[in-house]
Amino acid sequence: MNHSEDYIQDFPIQGFQQDLINWYIENQRDLPWRLNQDPYRVWVSEIMLQQTRVDTVIPYFNRFLSLFPTLKDLAEAEEEKVLKAWEGLGYYSRVRNLQTAVKEVAEQYGGIVPDTAEEISKLKGVGPYTAGAILSIAYGVPEPAVDGNVMRVLSRVLLIYEDIGKAKTRTLFEDAVRTLISKEDPSSFNQAMMELGALICTPKSPACLICPVQDHCRAFDQGRQKELPVKEKKTKVKHVDMAAVILRNHEGKFLIHKRPKEGLLANLWEFPNIPVKKRGVSEKEDLKVFLQAEWGISAAVGDHVSNIEHVFSHLKWDIQLFEGHCSNKTIEACDLKWVTLEEMETYPFPVSHQKIKKLAKEVTA
Repeated sequence: MNHSEDYIQDFPIQGFQQDLINWYIENQRDLPWRLNQDPYRVWVSEIMLQQTRVDTVIPYFNRFLSLFPTLKDLAEAEEEKVLKAWEGLGYYSRVRNLQTAVKEVAEQYGGIVPDTAEEISKLKGVGPYTAGAILSIAYGVPEPAVDGNVMRVLSRVLLIYEDIGKAKTRTLFEDAVRTLISKEDPSSFNQAMMELGALICTPKSPACLICPVQDHCRAFDQGRQKELPVKEKKTKVKHVDMAAVILRNHEGKFLIHKRPKEGLLANLWEFPNIPVKKRGVSEKEDLKVFLQAEWGISAAVGDHVSNIEHVFSHLKWDIQLFEGHCSNKTIEACDLKWVTLEEMETYPFPVSHQKIKKLAKEVTA
């Protein structure tokens, strides 16, 4: 692999900076986290924007900031309320790490987000990209913030054929940005790179003819922009067959279960469910046996209600959903609750079980 200097030799850095930043100042989107440069707001937005589209994030960001307007508010909030505010954004470890880190800032830094790469990088969940984004946008520090957008833009502009899925390639791009970044306005430079990748230099059909840095783009010059960036195919998604049940008791309340503190979707609530070995053979019986063995619940599992699919980055759940009735009047386990539909609204559920929650309303309608 070449060094970043090899790619930047004879590259018109100043002209590139100027064309990029001028375009950004004139064309930047009106986004709520750009209202000011408060490091807490920048931080929340950057964590939300990881693995989530801008249009999806906007209402979540506005609601989250209305519930937790300051770093102190988030540090002191109950985890369940924080998870509920995040419900639907997915990748819940992001918000758990955010709250843990925010508590650390409140306790160790007097509530002020650190302004050096060394200090901010020690915080939970703050990797090189998030650190660079906060430092450059909030504090004007010329630190690289390299995400997928930035790697795509630079792989085309500098004609870099290294696999962007590899850690060492990210380092190459970070080194390149250190050389290219505007020292006078690192905030606009980094945001402009992200904005260019989101709006113009898109993955499949880059709008090269209206690109503000077209004159500087080596891939465009050689007609090779669609070959870049290089990224090896992802590993196969694991497929898991599941069975779940909308279980009601004699009062018409629904049984929900809190997932463990560690692991996938930790501390979120769900309807009773189990993985099944063979689809369409014994899901009802498996659910019945599971409920009795796990929680001492005697249940009659009835009709098939629906089939729900949910895809994570590494995993696909195919859930066969049933309805059922339970004769138990009380339950002992602390991670189980009987709740009404109205009460259910206060508990955070993962997306797959939000779908089940909607069906629960239809079943009782």
